[in-house]
Amino acid sequence: MQQSIGWYPGHMAKARRLLTEQLKRIDIAIELCDARLPLSSRNPDLDLLLQNRPRLLLLNKSDLANPTGTKEWLAYFSNQGIHCLAVTMPKGKKNILSAVEQLAAERLARSQKRGITRSVRAMVVGVPNVGKSTLINYLAGRAAFKVQDRPGITRAPQWIQASPQLQLVDTPGMLWPKLDDPLAARRLTYIAAVRDEVVDVYRLSLSLLDELMTIAPNEIISRYNLKNPSLRGPQLLEDICKNRGFLLRGGEMDVERGAVCVLDEFRSGKLGRITLEIPEGSPHEQG
Repeated sequence: MQQSIGWYPGHMAKARRLLTEQLKRIDIAIELCDARLPLSSRNPDLDLLLQNRPRLLLLNKSDLANPTGTKEWLAYFSNQGIHCLAVTMPKGKKNILSAVEQLAAERLARSQKRGITRSVRAMVVGVPNVGKSTLINYLAGRAAFKVQDRPGITRAPQWIQASPQLQLVDTPGMLWPKLDDPLAARRLTYIAAVRDEVVDVYRLSLSLLDELMTIAPNEIISRYNLKNPSLRGPQLLEDICKNRGFLLRGGEMDVERGAVCVLDEFRSGKLGRITLEIPEGSPHEQG
């Protein structure tokens, strides 16, 4: 089920400009991606924008991802020379802070030679809805920023003193102007990096179900009590609606409610620990 995703509103261009303006002030970038799709949820423009600054990549929401897949992604990024950690907030604070300190040590040492003692300045970056504000609140130990489970909440960079040793700046979630890979674009909508209001939720749920029945069929069959595992497309969604009792007057299936249910349950992890993409060349590579 193909669905074209084209979305680069004005606030994305503004996010890019605001991020660029803050770059000269930072020592390290902390990039978040979604552990269920570590490749699709990374903005390729960041490689150029961050200008070779030290970077820590966090595979967030790893509790929702397949543990084997996460292990393979950690090895993949490590082999590329990228310092990465799998995280599930609120856990792993010590490991994150230790990695930040290690990556920023050289820049702080240069400042120290000039007689300047200061804290690490880190920028938190990533696509919308991967948990940037949640991470800052977690590291700061307080609700420094408003957190909502929808993209586009953070509107401008905000600095916070997370500890005597660490300053953090939150940046708006930023997609890239041309989502020319339809599969990657569609997967971004699965995790709500693109607002549901600008996509066809019904068609999106059909695409997600098709992927899930290839990647994790047992979890979907069990969750929705499916009697005919060969069903796909609209028939599969209608069967889910029937089993859940999502009915309209006259006995018609409430497929819109079913579509929302499937997306919500994937996003919340109720369908199981599922990783949608794995590194190229993996022994578990999907066909």
